[in-house]
Amino acid sequence: MGLLNIENVTHWSIPVNNLEESEKFYGDLLGLEHVGRLGNSRMTCYKVAEHSILLCERTNPVDVATNKQEQVHHSFTVSTETLKQACKLFKEHNVHIDQIVHRAQGFFTGRELYFFDPSGNRLELRDPTWSAGMPELTVDELAEG
Repeated sequence: MGLLNIENVTHWSIPVNNLEESEKFYGDLLGLEHVGRLGNSRMTCYKVAEHSILLCERTNPVDVATNKQEQVHHSFTVSTETLKQACKLFKEHNVHIDQIVHRAQGFFTGRELYFFDPSGNRLELRDPTWSAGMPELTVDELAEG
């Protein structure tokens, strides 16, 4: 046991280049529940399940093309149907898809769709129902199905 007793997570913060563009992405496209803006600041809060996600507009926006941090990401659990719907919507809305991974071993097994938000943050939609031996469909195949 650690020296401190952390009770819960208050929120995770995600840096974004443009708050309004990011609100559309996280609220309208991903469907997270918008809780509201934090006063007159350039921050807005979303909720998914019991977790709060705070979008914080950067003072100095970063170049999306060079801001790809390969391992750092935020992951959301979804159903198979939601993953299929996301593949279709992301293609329609030109969301930059990084890759799809079919993870048969490890702590977080399942089918994982990695993609980027408009500010270059790497995100993941994880379908935990996929397991070894099931078909390993591509993003295009999932979008069609």
